[in-house]
Amino acid sequence: MMDWTDRHCRYLHRLLSREALLYTEMVTSPALVRGGALHLLAFNADEHPLALQLGGSDPVELAAAAELGRDAGYDEINLNCGCPSDRVQSGTFGAVLMKDAALVADCVTAMRDAVDVDVTVKCRIGVDDQDPETVLPDFLARIADAGCERVTIHARKAWLKGLSPKENRDVPPLDYDLVLRMRDRFPALHLSVNGGITSLDQAEAFLAAGLDGVMIGRSAYHDPATILCGADQRIYGTQAACLDAEQAVLAMLPYIEDHLAQGGKLAQVTRHMLGLFQGRPGARAWRRILSEGAHRKDAGPALVLEALAAVTEGARNVG
Repeated sequence: MMDWTDRHCRYLHRLLSREALLYTEMVTSPALVRGGALHLLAFNADEHPLALQLGGSDPVELAAAAELGRDAGYDEINLNCGCPSDRVQSGTFGAVLMKDAALVADCVTAMRDAVDVDVTVKCRIGVDDQDPETVLPDFLARIADAGCERVTIHARKAWLKGLSPKENRDVPPLDYDLVLRMRDRFPALHLSVNGGITSLDQAEAFLAAGLDGVMIGRSAYHDPATILCGADQRIYGTQAACLDAEQAVLAMLPYIEDHLAQGGKLAQVTRHMLGLFQGRPGARAWRRILSEGAHRKDAGPALVLEALAAVTEGARNVG
C-alpha cells in the first residue's frame, strides 16, 4: 500500500474502526537509518493500534530502524517480504526475500534483539518458479525459529519478472487452501491471510476456518465505510461507537483545519476520502467535487461540506 496508507488515510480509517490494526505504508530502513527521514514515522496518537511496516534486508540496519519505530511509539514492527515492485527488487527487499529465508530469519533475530515490541512478517507464498508447497513451510519454520510469532501471508505468488506490481495483485492465482494448511502445520504461529479479500463475510469465514487474522488492503481503501464500520462489532465483538461515513466526514473537519494551518493541502487528505460513499446515491458528485476542487489554493473545509451536501441531496432524490 505504498503511497496509499499514509497518516491522513490512517486517521480516517481509525475514525471508522477503533479496533482494527492499521499499518503504515512501507518505509525503507535505509531511508530512516542512512537518510534520516524520520518524518516518515510521524503519526497521530489516535491511530493506535498501529504497525510500522519496514522494507530492508540488512539485519543491522533493520534493527536500527526498528529501534527508531519503537522510539516513535509504534505498537508493532513488520518486515515486508511481499511487495513485488521494481524499486523493492532493486533494493533487495520485499518479495525477493522469499528467496532467502535464512536472511529473513537473521533480520527477525536482529530486530527482536533490538526492540521489545512485536516483530512480525508479511510474506507471499513464493516467487517466480518456487514451489509454494515447499518454500512456504520452510520460510515459516525459519522465521518461527528466529522468534517471529505473527505472520501475514498474501496467498499469491509474486512474479518478479514479467508481471507489473498491479498484475501481481490479480494475475497469480490465490491459494487460500495452502494458507489454511499452514495453520495446521504451525499451530503456535499467529497466522493471518491477505489477498483478494473484499468483504467482512469473507473475513468471518477465514476466522471460522481457524485463521487468527485477516488483512484487507485495497477494498478497505476504496470502500472504507463498508469494510471498517462493521468490523468492530462483527469481527471484534465490541460495541464501540463506530462513526458512519457522514459522521466521519464531519469528524475529519478539525483534522483538515489543523493540516491546512500547518501548510498542508486539502487534496493530501481528501484523496483518501473519495471512496467513503462508494455505491451510495451522491457518491459520484462527492468524488467529482473533491477531485476537481481540492487542489485549489483556497480549498478547505467548505469544499468538503459542499461535497457532503451533494451526497445528502443525492440520497433525497433517490428517496
